[in-house]
Amino acid sequence: MDERPEPAAGPPVDAVQSVFQVADVRVGDDDTIYYLGTPLASAEALERELWELFREEGYDVSLTTRAQSEAPFGETTLVEDRFGPSRPQYVLVAEPRSPHIDGIPWANIVFFVLTVFSTLLVGTQWYYVEIDGPFSLLEAWPFTAAILGVLAVHEFGHYVMIRYHDVDASLPYFIPFPSLIGTMGAVIRMRGRIPDRKALFDIGVSGPLAGLVATVVVTVVGLHLDPITVPERVIAGSSTSLRFNDPLLLVILAELTGQPLSYSDPSLAANPVIFGGWVGMFVTFLNLLPVGQFDGGHIVRAILGPRQETVAAAVPAALFGLAGYLYFSQEATNAVVLWAFWGVIAGGLAYAGPATPIRDEPIGRRRQAVGVLTLGLGLLCFTPVPFEILAA
Repeated sequence: MDERPEPAAGPPVDAVQSVFQVADVRVGDDDTIYYLGTPLASAEALERELWELFREEGYDVSLTTRAQSEAPFGETTLVEDRFGPSRPQYVLVAEPRSPHIDGIPWANIVFFVLTVFSTLLVGTQWYYVEIDGPFSLLEAWPFTAAILGVLAVHEFGHYVMIRYHDVDASLPYFIPFPSLIGTMGAVIRMRGRIPDRKALFDIGVSGPLAGLVATVVVTVVGLHLDPITVPERVIAGSSTSLRFNDPLLLVILAELTGQPLSYSDPSLAANPVIFGGWVGMFVTFLNLLPVGQFDGGHIVRAILGPRQETVAAAVPAALFGLAGYLYFSQEATNAVVLWAFWGVIAGGLAYAGPATPIRDEPIGRRRQAVGVLTLGLGLLCFTPVPFEILAA
């Protein structure tokens, strides 16, 4: 009588036999379990059937081919004894789940420190600080606090929901870059699958909503701070300038607080902390584009299901259309390039497709309403020409 091997840990073979006929089992050095055999259902149906079973045992499961997997099956195994030379070529890979942080996340810390340094360095330009030593950088700390505060709250909004739904993911990685804001933002690396549409929605919507709250706070604080003084050397030597146009949400906050956004006196400029709020609004709008694995793509995928792909396909067309409109109607070359660039990005994301949850049941009306409200708030953060280069 054939003896079928059983894994020392994880689900027993009999538990998966209804959808995957197991021929052999091996355990790798990293405790990953490999079930070699033949699927009895589609990959999607198999994943839906087995995902919860493996999750309860502490594993993430996926289906792959024998050639693509790193399964430690030798040339001669029980598989050949049972099936002959035409042995099965599919492998269920069960990897131990590690949704929690083990040890000190040094990489995240190092990237965050580098990003603090890069935003301080860029912030000295916004405050017209003459750098005469490392401590000079600290004069730009309000700028750094505003930029990183908005970005960090946005990312940790996601992270809280990721932890709540027990999805395997990394802490945020901040990206230092000596740009206008000193960073290219932050990313969270998702390692595990998203269980259902509710989790997809919660993870997608939490970042923009948390980031918007932080953006409003930063903007209001910045509006109440004193303007900065522009040095005479800058006024006299400037032949071009960069003007940032205000989205509707920024204008509304200025009206509600009774504070100005600009000054007629060329020696005065709005406090750079306000720019931190501007950045938060711009980032929010981009993240809420309903395409691919952007936050807006997660939200719309959770609301519409597979029909989200139709909406996603329209996003690149809309961005290219906006670029074309600006090209023919306004002298805003930089905005044309900006939206054409994001049209290309959106096209790539639409082609790659959205995140797909394991279970695809519809979400409730309350979440749908929150999603529509969030997308509406994102429109308040939009301006057709975010910034312009002006010649003196």
